[in-house]
Amino acid sequence: MAIDFNDRVKEMNISGIRKIFEAAGPGSINLGIGQPDFDTPQHIKDEAIKAINEGFTGYTSNMGMPELREALSKKFKAENGLDYSPSEIMVTSGASEGIYIALQALCNTGDEVIVPDPGFVSYSALSRLSGASVVPVPLGSKLKYDPEKLKDHITRNTKVIVLNSPSNPTGMVQSEEEIKAIADIASDRNVTIISDEVYEHFIYEGKHVSPAKYSDNVVTINAASKTYSMTGWRLGYLAARPEYIEQILKVHQYVQAAACSISQRAALAAVTGPQECVAEMREEFRKRRDYLLGELHAMGIDCVTPQGAFYAFPYIGDDNKAVTELLKNGVISTPGTAFGQCGKGYVRFSYATSLENIKKATGIMKRVLC
Repeated sequence: MAIDFNDRVKEMNISGIRKIFEAAGPGSINLGIGQPDFDTPQHIKDEAIKAINEGFTGYTSNMGMPELREALSKKFKAENGLDYSPSEIMVTSGASEGIYIALQALCNTGDEVIVPDPGFVSYSALSRLSGASVVPVPLGSKLKYDPEKLKDHITRNTKVIVLNSPSNPTGMVQSEEEIKAIADIASDRNVTIISDEVYEHFIYEGKHVSPAKYSDNVVTINAASKTYSMTGWRLGYLAARPEYIEQILKVHQYVQAAACSISQRAALAAVTGPQECVAEMREEFRKRRDYLLGELHAMGIDCVTPQGAFYAFPYIGDDNKAVTELLKNGVISTPGTAFGQCGKGYVRFSYATSLENIKKATGIMKRVLC
């Protein structure tokens, strides 16, 4: 069949993360996928079961359950110092949908979207799907945005700056001064920041600051996925001022109608329930980070200390060769080039797996990489 598909889709590549995952043999140690190895906490699962038993299985409003949006409004105020009313919060099917619908609502053909390089694989792909051109901004040796260098990449066509702190794949956290500087740039140039904050609760050095604290030109993206180990529940949310919500809602209602009702009830229990589970995960990730970093440094491998998320991003030299050899020996990792041209030479290791697996993996690394 000779089918003429959309050019923007034809030009896309399958995610480099998924390519490696699919090529892995049985029993491989997975340091490739960014998914917490913890089970969803029991009180959250119990609420989902209760919702099913009560027949809470129909559509909710397009924006999401009022109770959940009210709880998220309180969360934003208490944890982030942000004044988002429930009417400025939309529940989505994961953070991925939130990023997609925001870009679709904002971008026209010819607009430019600034993305970090290296940066999460979805940012460039979803920007191109919206018809926009992607402008990668090299992160440099500190693996963070330099606000002054970022400013140099802004043109009259710039519509969006994508900000991700803590970062996937680098694990770095932008300082409050850097966040404020980026927010000021967005306000001065009338550019929108899409701020992906899904790793906000996994910070080991520094603190999380949202650019929405300093600018109204922000669409804040978050999710229950990482914080509460709910990746498969596909429950995210975005927050923005009314003029953004009005337009983004149009895309959301046709793409998704509403997020899963059962997942929304589970998320309500997550946000309003005990938070010890989050602290326990964070401390376990810290232990894993410290062990992995110590082993990498002992091998003579250069790696900036990740301040947040659950990724290490060491410089290996030949990332594709290293990833291939590790895969042959039963360790799944991701080449830095999957995250942009400036990722060349780096490899992303996810430490969202058990310490036992990390110890086995580093034993293999010593044979393969040294």
